[in-house]
Amino acid sequence: MRYAEVLLLLLLLFSACSEKKVKPSVNAALNVKEMPSQESWNSTVFFTDSGKTKAVLEAGHFRVFPESKETLLDSNIKVNFYNDLEEVSTILTAKSGKVNDATEDLYAYDSVVVASDSGNTLKTDELMWRNKDKKIISDKFVTILSPKEKIQGFGFESDQNLNNYVIYNITYVTRRDSL
Repeated sequence: MRYAEVLLLLLLLFSACSEKKVKPSVNAALNVKEMPSQESWNSTVFFTDSGKTKAVLEAGHFRVFPESKETLLDSNIKVNFYNDLEEVSTILTAKSGKVNDATEDLYAYDSVVVASDSGNTLKTDELMWRNKDKKIISDKFVTILSPKEKIQGFGFESDQNLNNYVIYNITYVTRRDSL
């Protein structure tokens, strides 16, 4: 009787095993080119030149797309720009953005604020930081607050330190002491 039970158990064990391979299902609607090649959360990226820190970028979510040569940034981005003495000279914050990986230009969107160590602050909905000449550009409505005045208008260009700026279509100007 014991021999029959062991034989029955072995037959059940071997019958459960098979050489049939299970192939996972693949979603044909999924386009690999539309997926990021890299993703990271709560990350910090350092940009350096000749061993000197030029900028530090922090974002809650990075997605890199090599086909379109862009990196999408979500979940509150922050960029610290450094001067030649490697001191933070300007801080840019926004809710989201993207980097053109070919030109290294940064686009910031939604609740964009740029604050410089000179006391100037820029507020807008959208801007571009152009890497080739280190300029901040926007064709949207902007507000710039300096220690002396408040200026609002459409279209803006400045150095990244907000020291030399131009607002192209000024709609409002007032002295800060009258605010």
